[in-house]
Amino acid sequence: MNQPLVLGIETSCDETGVGIVRGQTLLVDAVASSVDEHARFGGVVPEVASRAHLEAMVPTVERACRQAGVRLQDLDAVAVTSGPGLAGALLVGVAAAKALAVGLGVPIYGVNHLAAHVAVDIVEHGPLPEPTMGLLVSGGHSNLLLVPDVTTDIRSLGSTIDDAAGEAFDKVARLLGLPFPGGPHIDRVAREGDRVAIDFPRGLTSGRDVRRHRFDYSFSGLKTAVARWVQAREAAGEAVPVADVAASFQEAVADVLTRKAVLACREHGVDDLLIGGGVAANSRLRALAQERCDAHGIRLRVPRPGLCTDNGAMVAALGAEMVLRGREASRLDLPADSSQPVEQIRA
Repeated sequence: MNQPLVLGIETSCDETGVGIVRGQTLLVDAVASSVDEHARFGGVVPEVASRAHLEAMVPTVERACRQAGVRLQDLDAVAVTSGPGLAGALLVGVAAAKALAVGLGVPIYGVNHLAAHVAVDIVEHGPLPEPTMGLLVSGGHSNLLLVPDVTTDIRSLGSTIDDAAGEAFDKVARLLGLPFPGGPHIDRVAREGDRVAIDFPRGLTSGRDVRRHRFDYSFSGLKTAVARWVQAREAAGEAVPVADVAASFQEAVADVLTRKAVLACREHGVDDLLIGGGVAANSRLRALAQERCDAHGIRLRVPRPGLCTDNGAMVAALGAEMVLRGREASRLDLPADSSQPVEQIRA
């Protein structure tokens, strides 16, 4: 098959994403977000997300096909996020993908959400160097991955041992009275602040911690430090300098993420670093990563912000790569696995 036409479905959290890829070319990335429905709760509510996926699935598939100028009958394969993610949300996407695969008589590929975040850069910047180092940062994940082959071989070097980076952004935003989701708002406010105004802690970066958790992340202590700092100012009757707190917090996160990612590249002899996931849209993370990669001769790849957050394009991209490389399709009884390990690329 020369240039397979693959539709990808992503429903791991609160975004109903449908992407269509031909070979390594992205035709369309259609997204229906339920973020506004979750904002009043201050975070994602699984049951609300599942219901939103049910309501958005058919219209989003139809919109994607219409915008791409293709018919469902033209598809060569269907790909879907099989995990990790919210169980109920995943089930909606997997069920929809199975229905399409059966109805169209095409193979189905249940793919790993984290692997898809790596694969999406294929449609942005071309084929992935092998190996590539992947730094994935989102509301649910902070992972360092060695990627010799995005379709068959992904190795976890480290991950968060408590809060993910995106989760910490949301919690600190709430402390500062900023809306949900917190990442974009902290990034915006931080531009007016001083990133060295407050010396917030960098978790797992010194002494015994760095020996035991060389490539792991921890943001719970940072979140607590910000909360205590803000509470101390309020208890003293002083105004909280929101911009400085946001900038200093953001700097602490970006510092730890990029420091460990560059260290992993150097120790494993990898010349290419890819950053993906929703937090990869953060302007300071991108700037600091570029600065540190340049200093060590590492090539940095970051998809455009719209492809960093959860989307169907990333699932379609990985599915298409599976087809191009002749990888075995999934069985029709593939499960939705909320805790699918990153090493299991295909369900």
